[in-house]
Amino acid sequence: MRCFVAIDIPDDVRTALARIQASLRERAPRADLRWVDPAGLHVTLKFLGEVPEAGLSPVAGAVRATVAAHAAIPLGLAGLGGFPSVAQARVFWAGIPAGVAELGRLAAALERALAPLGFPPESRPFRGHVTIARVRSPRGVGRIAAAIQRDPDVDFGRWTATEVVLYQSRLRPTGAVYEPLATFPLAG
Repeated sequence: MRCFVAIDIPDDVRTALARIQASLRERAPRADLRWVDPAGLHVTLKFLGEVPEAGLSPVAGAVRATVAAHAAIPLGLAGLGGFPSVAQARVFWAGIPAGVAELGRLAAALERALAPLGFPPESRPFRGHVTIARVRSPRGVGRIAAAIQRDPDVDFGRWTATEVVLYQSRLRPTGAVYEPLATFPLAG
């Protein structure tokens, strides 16, 4: 099964993100993007890919032990951007200006804990974000980029992350559907 480790976002932040998605869609209705369903918005800490059924218990154990050693994380979600850049985006995202250092430490600890189980560390540095859309083709991307550049500092809210979730990702023609497999509390 295809899995990842993430932090959920609260409903008020999810609602604010859904509003910006709708606004961007209105500004570029023909943009060839796959918008992330607001119900599936999250902060990915570690993408695992395929995890055999027999490997699920050791993965859950490693995540549980790692998460238990880290305190709850005050987070803020603000700003919009794109990877690798807004103008050449393959992904559009909302940024995490508050709590990103703590998230980075947690993500690095998860990388170290999961590497012995066959999940190689990510080669790119951790960049905390919430993916709001994936680009399928360049059609309309310029209009989205222009809209983002007009209001790059939009604020979506703040919260304290108190748990980490191990998710299964089921790919469907309409997009991925995420099913929580286990939830692990952060310390404190």
